[in-house]
Amino acid sequence: MGDVVNLNQFRKKQDRKKADDGARNNRVRYGRSGSKKKQDKEQKRRESAVLDHKKLTKEIDEESTAPPKN
Repeated sequence: MGDVVNLNQFRKKQDRKKADDGARNNRVRYGRSGSKKKQDKEQKRRESAVLDHKKLTKEIDEESTAPPKN
């Protein structure tokens, strides 16, 4: 005769295996490689630098709006 099996344990083990398989598939499908992450990070850094260079400083704004000195 076969071994006695606890159906709750069997069901839980089967659910864990199914979840692990799904997670593995998602990592392959949606995961990004290290080089892609570096590329995205570098692009964000460049975009931020471009915006920073276009910002006006507070000193320039105050000088342009200040009334003329007599």
